[in-house]
Amino acid sequence: MNGDERDMLARARVATRLPAQDLDRARRFYAEKLGLEPADERPGGLLYRCGGGEFVLFRSTGASPGTFTQMALEVDDIDAAVAELKRRGVVFEEVDLPGFRTRDGIAEIEGNYPSKGARGERGAWFRDSEGNMLGIGEPVR
Repeated sequence: MNGDERDMLARARVATRLPAQDLDRARRFYAEKLGLEPADERPGGLLYRCGGGEFVLFRSTGASPGTFTQMALEVDDIDAAVAELKRRGVVFEEVDLPGFRTRDGIAEIEGNYPSKGARGERGAWFRDSEGNMLGIGEPVR
């Protein structure tokens, strides 16, 4: 195997897939609550583009357990993003665990990846209309 073959996934683009039992309901949630419109669509699927990434909502009979973050969006100002999403009716998860607690929907998280040049992160989580757990994060410099 040469270097190009070993590195093929390292050069790949990430494209998240999120299940939706009711694609019309999901489309409304993403438009009304998150302010996102599909960039493209096909039968059974909606393609969204944000920044340099993309994700798809696809019609599925299955459902996510919503017990982990399935997709996260990194923002420059988490306070403003959470306030705006709350204004639109998004309900944020409240967590109260030893060493990990949200206040007004936002958690202070110690540590970050060295390549991000941050000392920590602030994060918030909410569920979409289909039960998928989505996160918002802001690196703390």
